[in-house]
Order: sequence, then structure tokens, then C-alpha cells
Amino acid sequence: MSIDGLITKIKEKENPTVAGLDPKLEHIPAYLVEEAFGRCGRNLGGAAEAVWQFNKRLIDALYDIVPAIKPQSAYYELYGWEGVRALARTIEYAKRRGLYVIADVKRNDIGTTAAAYAEAYLGASEIGGAGEEAFGADSVTVNGYLGSDGVKPFLSYGKSIFVLVKTSNPSSGELQDLTVGGETVYRRMAALVKEWGAGSVGRYGYSEVGAVVGATYPAQLAELRKEMPETYFLVPGYGAQGGGAKDVAAAFREDGLGAVINASRSIMCAYKKEGYRPEDFARAAREEAVRMRDEIRGCIF
Repeated sequence: MSIDGLITKIKEKENPTVAGLDPKLEHIPAYLVEEAFGRCGRNLGGAAEAVWQFNKRLIDALYDIVPAIKPQSAYYELYGWEGVRALARTIEYAKRRGLYVIADVKRNDIGTTAAAYAEAYLGASEIGGAGEEAFGADSVTVNGYLGSDGVKPFLSYGKSIFVLVKTSNPSSGELQDLTVGGETVYRRMAALVKEWGAGSVGRYGYSEVGAVVGATYPAQLAELRKEMPETYFLVPGYGAQGGGAKDVAAAFREDGLGAVINASRSIMCAYKKEGYRPEDFARAAREEAVRMRDEIRGCIF
């Protein structure tokens, strides 16, 4: 689905946030894990079943509040092929619930391999002359640091991508803040993102090539917003990583659009706060998603 599809859902729900589904067993209530182990065994299959049941109930609690989910593939690969199957099931179920799905895979490689990654997550895999979706995501995150030939294959499906520009992790500046030829590496990547997105601007005024810009660097977030007026931002780092609503406010344009803010652990693990039982995890996630929505809206309108 194009960036216009995401923006339409954001406008319909008046909520510029995305729920990150990055579940490890330690994030899942123990009773749910034990139920899964009882059905499937205390093994990778049981772990993957716990992840799937956790995700399904979270989606049921969140689908009418948030416009999108963002599963991070590493948390599924952790449990082998059965974990990857849980990822595929999560994507399919979220789409049936009307959610936009950003597959956080950060893929890239040489051109032909990038094309295979793109086909896997955004397209349909060719099988005996017919095509079948392997994952069917609406969007993916992409590592653009291999250059144009590793990015362009992802632009072939009429769907959005989000390219790493200034990431939220503490050591991002070791490379991204370096100055080369009088320009920081992240600003050069921003220029490439604008170039890759030229010609794909949709009806809301944003291109299909978005940028990942972390909430933990609010000054750079504000700087890049001015430099990239037609680029939609995916903003990680809110919540557990330390970013707050005031930090992400600069990611938005005056119309209240321009960014979608991700929170993962603060939503998934909201039940661990005082006042909730483990059995309340879905309700706790919903209430945290509403709180986050209202807090961010209060800073941008």
C-alpha cells in the first residue's frame, strides 16, 4: 500500500502513531507462554505460538486505535522458521483488521539480492508462472547505505519504504554524524532519499520514500524536517528509548502530518505497570496507546 494509504488511516483515526510488535518471551505474560508450551512444547514452536497469541490479542485491542503496526523481524527470526511463520501470520491478521503494516526488516544488499528481499516482503514470489505473496507487507524499512542499486528494487511495487537516515541508537553518530566533503553522512543520505522519492509524491504531498529519524535526536529531527518537506518520517525512540512527545513534535508539518511515531515496549509491556494483572495485557496496551496518541496530539495541534 502506498504512503497515501498510511496517511488516510492516520487521518481517519486521528492518530499519528504505530505500535511496534517486537515480542520476546520476557515481554509476554507468563501464563500465556505456559499455555503455548502446553499446546506445542517447551521449544521454538511453543515460543512462536506464544508470540502469535500475544500479537493476535494485541491487534484485537489496538486495531481501532492505531493506524499501523511495525513488527521487527529479528524478534521472530529468534524462534526459527516457526517464528518467521508467526511473523507472516501477524502481518496477514493485522491487514485483515485494516491495519497498515510496516515490516521492520532493514534489508539491503547488491541489486539482485535486494530485488529478492523486495519481492519477498512487498511483492509476489513467482512460483510456476504464478505469483503468491510471501509476507504481503505494506511497507518496509531499508538500509540505504549500499547506495542506489540496493534501494531501487524496493520502489517497484507502488508501496512505501522508510530508509535509515538518522537512527535512534546511542552510537549512530559514529558513522552518521561524520562530515565528508563538508556534509554529514546523515544529511547526504537525506539528499538521496529525496532523490529516490522524486516523482512519487502522492495526493497528500509526500513521496513513497520515507525516512527513519530517531526521536532521541530532536535537533536533527527538526533540521531534517525542514530539509525534507515531502518526506514522511518513521520516528522510533519514543517511550522506552527515552524520547517524549515534545521531542517528536518537530517531525510534523503544520498540517499535523509528516510523521508516524513508533512505540514498542511501552505498549506491549504496559501491563507490567502497577494496577494491571498479567491477564490485563491487552487492555493495558490499548490504554497506553490512547495515552500516547493524546500526548502526541497535544504537542502538534
